[in-house]
Amino acid sequence: MGAIIKIEYCKQCNWLMRASWMSQELLTTFSEEIHEFTLVPGTGGVFTITANNTVIWNRKERKGFPGITQLKKLVRDVIAPERGLGHIDRKIHK
Repeated sequence: MGAIIKIEYCKQCNWLMRASWMSQELLTTFSEEIHEFTLVPGTGGVFTITANNTVIWNRKERKGFPGITQLKKLVRDVIAPERGLGHIDRKIHK
């Protein structure tokens, strides 16, 4: 059985578009690994992302939102740690 991802977002803060965009990115990247994806409307400034019942991002604790690259790495580490993410995994040397 595949991974279960959930994004709970604050509907009062109008974060549905952000949650939808992140879900689209994750569903595209992890099309073979994700079995179920749920968007849950909440209130009170909530923006929490879970993968297989593990909280990987909580906006209030982290003081903001993840970048999409960071989010993909966090999800990958929970649902498919052996999977590479191509250019996302490459380190940038300056």
